Amino acid sequence: MSIRDWPAAERPRERLLEHGAASLSDAELLAIFLRTGLPGLSAVDLARNLLTQFGSLRLLLEADQDAFSKQLGLGPAKFAQLQAAQEMNRRHLAEKSRQKPALENPQVVRDYLKAMLRHEPHEVFGCLFLDSKHQVLTFETLFRGSIDNTSVHPREVVKRCLANNAAALILCHNHPSGNTDPSQADRLLTKRLQKTLEMIDVRVLDHFIIGDGEPLSMAECGWM
Repeated sequence: MSIRDWPAAERPRERLLEHGAASLSDAELLAIFLRTGLPGLSAVDLARNLLTQFGSLRLLLEADQDAFSKQLGLGPAKFAQLQAAQEMNRRHLAEKSRQKPALENPQVVRDYLKAMLRHEPHEVFGCLFLDSKHQVLTFETLFRGSIDNTSVHPREVVKRCLANNAAALILCHNHPSGNTDPSQADRLLTKRLQKTLEMIDVRVLDHFIIGDGEPLSMAECGWM
């Protein structure tokens, strides 16, 4: 049965408009994005099938173009739409993060860093550069690959701090496994960068680890 034949109170789009997006399941949200199903398959049923094939909504959103486009009901146009929607979300969060000092807006900072790094299939290390009032200057990705005490070079972080005229910064990197527990290498790297940046009067305010769920704050955990 087509969704248009469902009772209005059960249609995903009508429910979203009436009760908000948070009231919908992953399959219902995806169905609104898909707009149409396949012959004999409603958009919601197609969405459920896709979520089963990918394993989760997160894995579907993080899929590359090849994996995404070869699924029945998807294609390059849908992939482009999805990438555009995710990029608009990242830019929205970037703009919000600049409205208040970072320490007064911790959840926005978390959301922004998660949007920037969670989709990365490999480890990525980045910095959120701040001015003397802790307003966001810019975000930069500095290193890719295995993030440890040897692959992240403090001199490069120092160079970018000076280039951005930063007075403080927030470190971040992702764990593609989804586990946000910091490794011993993560802790050693944080201490090393703190000591190096102290020499140019730049404060390291926090180090977030991005994985599944909420990003972990090393400062809040007492590891800084």
